[in-house]
Amino acid sequence: MSFDNPRLLYVDDDEALARLVSRGLARQGFDVVHAKNGEAGLARLAEGDIDVVALDQYMPGLDGLETLERIREIPHSPPVVFVTASQDSQIAVTALKAGADDYLVKDTQGDFIPLLQVAVEGALQQARVRKARDDAEAEVHASRDRYAALAAEREVLLREVNHRVGNSLQIIASLLHLQANSSTQEDVKAALSNAMGRVAAVAQVHRRLYTSHDVNSVMLNQYLEALLEDLRRSAEGNRMSRLTVNAAPVEIDPDRAVAIGIIVNELILNAVKYAYPDGPGPIHVELISSGNDLELSVTDHGVGLGVKADPRSTGMGQRIVSAMATKLNAQAERDPNHTGTRIVLRFHRVTEKPVAPPAPVAS
Repeated sequence: MSFDNPRLLYVDDDEALARLVSRGLARQGFDVVHAKNGEAGLARLAEGDIDVVALDQYMPGLDGLETLERIREIPHSPPVVFVTASQDSQIAVTALKAGADDYLVKDTQGDFIPLLQVAVEGALQQARVRKARDDAEAEVHASRDRYAALAAEREVLLREVNHRVGNSLQIIASLLHLQANSSTQEDVKAALSNAMGRVAAVAQVHRRLYTSHDVNSVMLNQYLEALLEDLRRSAEGNRMSRLTVNAAPVEIDPDRAVAIGIIVNELILNAVKYAYPDGPGPIHVELISSGNDLELSVTDHGVGLGVKADPRSTGMGQRIVSAMATKLNAQAERDPNHTGTRIVLRFHRVTEKPVAPPAPVAS
C-alpha cells in the first residue's frame, strides 16, 4: 500500500465520468487507473499494485454488487468505495453488508469527486488501521508461538539435565554401596552406607523430575514411596522390612523435596541403628497436608531416646537433619507423648514471603 501516491482503480462504464475522476483525483496525488466494467476491474486487480477501489453499481456484465463480492473473495483485497447514481438507501445497506468500506451517490457532472476523495482517503485510513492491527496480532501470535517453542525446548533440556544428573548420582550411590560391601571395618561400612543413602535421596528427586509431567515440582507421596523402596533394597538382611509410608499427594519444589528426602533418610537410618537393638521393628513415615501447612513425622516404637547414646555415633545425622530443617524453615522436634521415638517437622508447602512492616507514621 502506497501512502504518498495511492493507486485508485475506478471501475465505471462511463468513460467521460472516469476521465473527470482521473483528472480531479490526480490533482490530489492519486494515481487513477480506469476499468470499464467488473470483469476488467477484476483482471486489473489480479495484476496487483491497487491500493483502493471505487466501484460503480450499474454496469454491463457483472454489476457493482457482484463485482464487490468477487473482490472480497480475493485474499488481502483493497478497500472498496461503492458508487451509485441511485438515491435508494437500501442499496447502501446492501453494499456495506457485502463488504464495502464506504458508500456515496454520484452525479454525471463530477460534483461528487471531492466527496469521493474524502471517502477514498477514509477507506485507505481504515485499511491502514486494519493492517496495523493485523500486523500487531500476527506479531503477538508469533511471539506466543516462539515463547511456547522456547518453553518446550527448555522443558526438554531440563528433563535431559535431570536425567543425566540422576544417572550420575545413582552411579555414585552404587559405587559407595560396592565400597561399603568390600570394607571389613564396621564404622567405615556404616559411614559409606549412610553416604550412599544421602546421595540416593538426591538422585531420586532428579529421577522424579525427568519422569514427571512437571519439571518444576515433585509429588512428595511418590517420591517418599520410591525413596523408602530404595532403602529397603539397599538394606542388609531384613532391617527395613517393616518400613511403611503414608503421605498425602502434595506437590513441592525440587529443592525442598531434596531437604525432605535427606531428613527422612537420616531419621530412618537413626531408627534402624538405635531403636531396635534386638532385631527389626516398625518404622513409619507420615506426611499430613492441611492447605499450605505440612507435617512430616518419622515414628518408631523402639527403646526411645532415654537409653545411653551409642559411642560410635558422631552426631552427623542430627546435624544434617538440623541443616535440612533450616532450609524448610522448620525444626525437628521430638513428640514427648510417644512411646519410642517420634520426630516431627512442621513447615509450609510454599515458602511465604515475609510481610514488610508498615512505614512509621510521621508525627
